[in-house]
This record gives sequence, C-alpha cells and structure tokens, in this order.
Amino acid sequence: VEQAAIACATTMGQGDRHKSDAVAVEAMRKEMDSVPIDGTIVIGEGERDEAPMLYIGEKVGTANKAPNGRSYPEVDIAVDPLEGTNLCATGAANAIAVLAASESGGLLHAPDMYMEKLVVGPSSRDVVDLDAPVRFNLRAIAQSLGRRVEDLVVIVLDRPRHEKLIAEIRATGARIRLIGDGDLSAGIAAAVVGSGVHAVMGTGGAPEGVLTAAAMRCLNGEIFARLVVAKPGDEERAKAMGVKDLRTIYRSKDLAPGKSIIFARDGTIADERRPLLRRRHADDVAGDADQPAPDSLHRQHPRVGFQQHWREDQVLRRCPVFLAHRCRVRLAVRTRTRQSVRGAAENIRIRSSSACSRRARRARRSRHVLQPR
Repeated sequence: VEQAAIACATTMGQGDRHKSDAVAVEAMRKEMDSVPIDGTIVIGEGERDEAPMLYIGEKVGTANKAPNGRSYPEVDIAVDPLEGTNLCATGAANAIAVLAASESGGLLHAPDMYMEKLVVGPSSRDVVDLDAPVRFNLRAIAQSLGRRVEDLVVIVLDRPRHEKLIAEIRATGARIRLIGDGDLSAGIAAAVVGSGVHAVMGTGGAPEGVLTAAAMRCLNGEIFARLVVAKPGDEERAKAMGVKDLRTIYRSKDLAPGKSIIFARDGTIADERRPLLRRRHADDVAGDADQPAPDSLHRQHPRVGFQQHWREDQVLRRCPVFLAHRCRVRLAVRTRTRQSVRGAAENIRIRSSSACSRRARRARRSRHVLQPR
C-alpha cells in the first residue's frame, strides 16, 4: 500500500488519471510478489480481459512466483491501488491506496456493479435501516449521538442519480458534504471519531463496498448495502458471482465475513490540515533549516502551554527541556493568566529544570529525607 501511494504521488496534478492508476497498480503488484502468501485477488482492477495486473482471480505472492514446495497461507485480497484517480490527477485531497486481506473465503466476490450504501459509526450501527426513510435514519443517528439533526453531516457523491436523496436530506435540516470521488475514504471517515462526518448515503461501486465493509470490521462501524441493477448485463453478472437474491441487504459481516481481517490505507496527497506524504530531498532539508515552518504545522504542547515550530523531518519528544531549548519557541500569552511573555518563559524554564532533575531526586531517596509538602 505504501509503495503504491508513493508511486502515484509522483504523478499528482499532471492531469493523467490513467497514468496515476497504472503506476500505483504496478508498484503494488511488484511488492505483493515478495510477500510469503498464496494470495488471490477477489476485488481488483476489473476482469481478466480488462486489466493487465491485479485483475479478479489473479494469483499473487511468493507461492505463485517462485514455487518451492513449501506451503503458504491462502489469502483473499481486495485492492484499490488508487481510490480517487481524478483526485490525484487534479491534485485534490483524499486520494488513497487501499488493501484488505483475509483468509480464504473471508471477502465477498462482489460483481462490478452499483450498490446502494448506508455507512454509519459505532454508535449508530444498530438504529438505522437501509429501507427506512431518510428522515427516520437521520433522526435515529442524531439520537444515538446525542445531537440534533441539524448538527449532522452526511457525505453524498455529487451525481445526478442522487438529486432526490440530496433533497430529502436537506428537508430534514441536516448538512451535506458533496464529493466528486472517493466514497471509500468517506465511509472510513464516518466511523472515525472527530472526523466531523456522521453518515454516508447514496449509490456507489460494489467493490468499494467490500473494502468499506472490511474497514468497518476493523473500526466497529457498520455498512448496509444492496446491489443495484443499472445495466442490462448486471443481473447475469451477479448470478455468475454467486449472488442469488439481488434484494438482499448486506452488512459488514456479510461482505467481509473473515475471522481475521487486515485493512490498510495510505494517503497519496496531503491537504492543508493533514500532511500525509511529502517528498523531501537532502538539498531541501539543508536549504530550509533556518526557515520557519508554515502555520499549518503549528502545534501546542498539551501541558506546557506554548506553541512550537518544527520541520517535518525533526523528531519531537515530549520532554519540556527538549521543546524549550531545541525548538523554535513562540510563547503564547494566555489571557486567563495574564502573564507576560517573560513570565511565561520563566515558568517553562523552572518546570523544565525541576522535571528533569533526576540526580536530586536520587540523592533525596538515598538519604531517606522526607520532603515537606
């Protein structure tokens, strides 16, 4: 996953989504050949005649590249080397490389067709239903989270087929975040506390639904999904993949029933709030050694109470002495204490020296001297 993210990050913003996807697929496929497994791609880049590598049914791993008579664990693998090819081509955020793996039979062989989805977090997994009206689901989600419906944020793919769904969500007063691509990353955000996303609704790809289900098994979230027949050949394709009833509502344990599931994702493009992956050379590090870091990298120490600047290649420790003497420190005067900058610096120096005086503490313990409170 990491190699795929690094490979396609070099094509960011070049406007060629096919090139971005091709380099990600090639990097992930090359890395898989070095893993000691007997792997089978169950969710990949398409059918065998549609994709040169990582197609559905392809064998990967050391057991298939260099068979030597040893027995390797059989693993089912679902991959999306670049989820959000248009995002990577335009330089937008939320393009990710994704992989899910489980024991043989642990991931559903989903056909390449559309799927109606509802993704919620751990608190709302038992209070919603895919067949329920939108207003009922949003009311149940709000009650489970202790919020008002107006405080909810729902992510929906910006597609013409979602016009009715968007109108129903807006009628409840809930807020909507429309995205052009990347419903998988949106589903992951719905199950992460603090992401500001409370649900994902709409119709998307069935392969992405299986990957989302694997993520929900790891994050304790939930996905409700049902296959949608959008083209004449979809029903035959679903039957060929073993789907008997198209009206079945799948949950995360139905789409990813494995007992041991691994889910990995890596961001290819960093937004202004979360720098995920950035290429740096030795000349860049040496050239900007004396330059202050951008404002997006300002952090605040939780206990000392001052802001610090650092470069991304520096490793920060939680020791106040290191933070006070090794980093560029910008003291923040708090209005509630009304201390001057000089007084705040003196406080930091006193706390740092007292916190790190281990010799003095050892001496007191060795003399068995009781210190007054």
